[in-house]
Amino acid sequence: MDKVVGILHALSQAPASLPELSQATGLPRPTAHRLAVALEHHGLVARSASGQFTLGEQIRQWANPHVSWEAAAAIVARELRDATGVSAQIYRRAGDQRLCIAAAEPVRGLRDTVPVGALLTMKAGSAAQVLAAWCPEPERAGLLAGAAYTAQMLATVRKRGWAQSVAQREPGVASAAAPVRAAQGEVIGAISISGPVDPLARPTKAQLSALLSAAQQLESAISGPR
Repeated sequence: MDKVVGILHALSQAPASLPELSQATGLPRPTAHRLAVALEHHGLVARSASGQFTLGEQIRQWANPHVSWEAAAAIVARELRDATGVSAQIYRRAGDQRLCIAAAEPVRGLRDTVPVGALLTMKAGSAAQVLAAWCPEPERAGLLAGAAYTAQMLATVRKRGWAQSVAQREPGVASAAAPVRAAQGEVIGAISISGPVDPLARPTKAQLSALLSAAQQLESAISGPR
């Protein structure tokens, strides 16, 4: 038990690689790895896109089981920014527009600044595609009129589970987005990463993995594990 507590305490200070975790806890690497993997299985430890060990979502869920949309979204957006190195946003649909409920910008480098509370178009952008792809059919037909995406593109989004756009909403900006679902399975939001077309026109596997993991993390935070 002391070893487990030592690992959790170390990770509460900062994410750590296996050598760093071993050094911080004084545990041999095989022991630190075995316990960290066991904790990961129970959701108490997770891994970042770079492979570092971090505290898992289950700890946050126990600490605050009734976290609000906005509070959960703000946390997830920051962690997604840190994992991908680009801007992160979370949107909910607001009629014919989409509302940014959380955003996080990288400390350095080029940014795609979307302030919290901003209303953006539902006619362009990867987050708009996600929200349109899973909205009711009659509403989708209305959104397609004059949109930068097509019905075939939305079908592809539904099939592969995420969307991408290159200079759809704004010249020089690319993005990728994934759906956020409620406990019953309906799509209630979209989480996205965005930045300069070069290099985000081709998001890396690590960035896409972080994006999809962040969507699942937000779903668990607002709906509980499913």
